[in-house]
Amino acid sequence: MRDVNIVVLVGRLTRDAELKYTNSGQAICRFSVAVNRSRKQGDQWVDEASFFDVDYWGKGGEAVNQYLVKGKQVAIEGELRQDKWEQEGQARSKVVIAASNVQLLGGGQNSSGAGGPSGAYEREAGQSPGTRSGLRGARSGPRA
Repeated sequence: MRDVNIVVLVGRLTRDAELKYTNSGQAICRFSVAVNRSRKQGDQWVDEASFFDVDYWGKGGEAVNQYLVKGKQVAIEGELRQDKWEQEGQARSKVVIAASNVQLLGGGQNSSGAGGPSGAYEREAGQSPGTRSGLRGARSGPRA
């Protein structure tokens, strides 16, 4: 029996997206989102942000990359993946969202409101996310 691994987030990009290609030519668009929430602390409401790294593979990532700029609000559907690597002799890991659908939402903080598609971009059927190690130009190890 399979387990369920689905995540849906709405947040804002913390930096511009980066488009890279694996050695086999497969595109990967990488970006990070901040998701805000409020919680009560004593008598006050406190805002908190959680930060998530996102990998968006294939033609969908290529198509939407230019519109993924810092401050842009997006909805992301995908699954959680655990990246594992070794750094300075120690095993390291990080959970990343492997996006299957990215929806561009309202304008960014510095958006002029012009341009860009307002639809979803889905990974092509049959494509599966690769590994971090096969990327040209990608750094090995964790990203800040």
